[in-house]
Amino acid sequence: MTESENRAGSGRVAALAREVEEFVASGGWDQRPQLFALVPTADILRQQPELAGQLDQESEFTPVAQDELPDGDLGQALGRIAWPDAVHGCALAQEIIVLPPDAESELPALAEATTEGEVTEQDLERIRQAAADHPRRTEARLVAAVLRDGSASCVMRLRGGVPGSNAPEAPDEIVESPDLAPNLIEALRATLQP
Repeated sequence: MTESENRAGSGRVAALAREVEEFVASGGWDQRPQLFALVPTADILRQQPELAGQLDQESEFTPVAQDELPDGDLGQALGRIAWPDAVHGCALAQEIIVLPPDAESELPALAEATTEGEVTEQDLERIRQAAADHPRRTEARLVAAVLRDGSASCVMRLRGGVPGSNAPEAPDEIVESPDLAPNLIEALRATLQP
């Protein structure tokens, strides 16, 4: 793949990640993780021409929401997914907690878990709870999208203001980079392998 082809692929998958994030954002906050198949719009219209008025016919791909993911470990859930050939990519939207880089040292649960070696599910739950309770946390929605050609992108919406606070609502901030969630990108790519 040439550099210009790579930029073009990254641009179109970035647009898909933004589209998925905007769709999920329309439902507000406090949502479960959502998985989307990225299907060629032309294929959908060939099979269901009655959708012509509902789809952006100029868009190469259309995100198609999937059934709810099972409770539990997201990595394990993704590990059980295999897409048919008709699906040319996928995207996942999930809400996360973001901490400033220097806050990691303030999480005793993380320090204990990493010094002891193996991290258990109980350790992970303690870490999640410590992050959720941290005074400098920011709630965010992360969308990672990948295509079979290897192109990928992430979009993250940082929630403005603190939920439950009486302070005026600050605007959300949008961050976009293919490097925001490399492990999630790899897990999504694995779902597209034959």
